[in-house]
Amino acid sequence: MNSDSIPAPGSDLSAYLFLVNRFSQVRLKKEGEKILLVLPKEEKNEPIADWSKVWEELKYRLNNSERYWQDGSQVHLIAKNRLLDSRQLQIIAEALDGANLKLKWVCTSRRQTAVAAAAAGYSIEQESPNDSLADLSSKESDNSQQEPLYLRSTLRSGMEVRHPGTVVLLGDLNPGAIAIASGDIIVLGCLRGIAHAGASGNRESTIVALRMEPTQLRIADILARAPEKPPTQFEAEVAYIASEGIAIAKAVNFTKTHSFSPKIGGWIDVENELK
Repeated sequence: MNSDSIPAPGSDLSAYLFLVNRFSQVRLKKEGEKILLVLPKEEKNEPIADWSKVWEELKYRLNNSERYWQDGSQVHLIAKNRLLDSRQLQIIAEALDGANLKLKWVCTSRRQTAVAAAAAGYSIEQESPNDSLADLSSKESDNSQQEPLYLRSTLRSGMEVRHPGTVVLLGDLNPGAIAIASGDIIVLGCLRGIAHAGASGNRESTIVALRMEPTQLRIADILARAPEKPPTQFEAEVAYIASEGIAIAKAVNFTKTHSFSPKIGGWIDVENELK
């Protein structure tokens, strides 16, 4: 170690700032038009007090980093496996706001963090502990092993949710909002935004909604847009891949009346086939 870089003896503040600057695992870096805020990985049996250390490091980074960003730049929080509750997310957002930055995305492998972030109105990207969701459509993963993500909130315009399994939304998917899942997408409300199920290539995936008025539907690599004339009556429906592309049927008894055929890579209406 270069002795010139060591704080003067007895200088507690200088020593603290030196250690924070040299060994900090909290990182801020620019990637295109956005800013990445990377938090350190949470270790097993990590003391709760370590959140205070992370918080102090974050404040130091924001207050002492060269302002290489434009005011209002969006921040993608890379939380990794760190558990963050709504209060901690609010503290981070307020600190970023003080630096003229806006928290937009939360990328995490922790389900609780993803739920808290979505409830706070942030776009979320939940990844598997050993997998990245940077581009869900290019991944071939076994989403059957992923637990569903349950969100008790409405996805507003500008929000986006990405998950390596099934997404269950107890609320509406508004116009301008996007849900992307490697498994199914189930909206227990009105689906008016964009839904992309089977994003890793699973053509067996489906999209279910109590009220189906999508801007766009996509299952695996098949795309469908909303009809020009919306229906006058609504009931629970399921969108699925059929031989002619994406079709929509009544959700009631769907699994009894339809069967997935690996041969054609889509669902078959069993009742019509038997006629």
